[in-house]
Amino acid sequence: MDGIYLRRNWGGEYENVAILVAIAVNEDGYREVLGAAEGMKEDKASWASFFQWLRSRGLDGVKLVIGDKCLGMLEAVGEVFPEAKYQRCTVHFYRNVFSVVPRSKVKLVAKMLKAIHAQESKKAAREKAKTVVAQLREMKLKEAAKKGEDSVEETLTYCDFPSEHWTRIRTNNVIERLNREIRRRTRVVGTFPDGNSALMLVCARLRHVAGTQWGNKKYMNMKHLETAFVDVSIAS
Repeated sequence: MDGIYLRRNWGGEYENVAILVAIAVNEDGYREVLGAAEGMKEDKASWASFFQWLRSRGLDGVKLVIGDKCLGMLEAVGEVFPEAKYQRCTVHFYRNVFSVVPRSKVKLVAKMLKAIHAQESKKAAREKAKTVVAQLREMKLKEAAKKGEDSVEETLTYCDFPSEHWTRIRTNNVIERLNREIRRRTRVVGTFPDGNSALMLVCARLRHVAGTQWGNKKYMNMKHLETAFVDVSIAS
């Protein structure tokens, strides 16, 4: 899930409008565009309305929602898809920590943070996170240490799923690539006359990418997920 901001003309004034986009991997392992809709902004009401619209169209069985740290999205997910877990994109997490790190130390801190998500289990990742937080404090990077300590747990949800899927589900890079393609085309337009025209162009690009770049290429082997859930059912 993600939102992309475009400029539109509203009553003679220009303002930003959010286009909310959802993509997913279906039960057969193929990527799909679930939908896109106009939202005045990325707030709880917009996301909740968007999720309810997706659910009304038949979306169910949602196991995991991946996104950046948008509080409106988080609150709406909990209400509309209470059975789904939330994974905060690790890349967005890194960027958030980098925002309070001197440029001269960003590369070093990046290696430290990536080491957390290179561990073989959630337990090991948690232990590594504690070590990294302590190192950040020793480096006098107190704000970075606090951001890491407060938020790292929500970046480890992927560990609850099959390890074969980890590199696919710990970031929202797939939708970020879509957003870059959308911005490449919308930059030519500049400002849209209204929200609907912005939405139409976004949907056209989504259809193009899904039809030409994704095609019939399987993205994930869902048998790993099926096996994992069967094992959990047996254990319980």
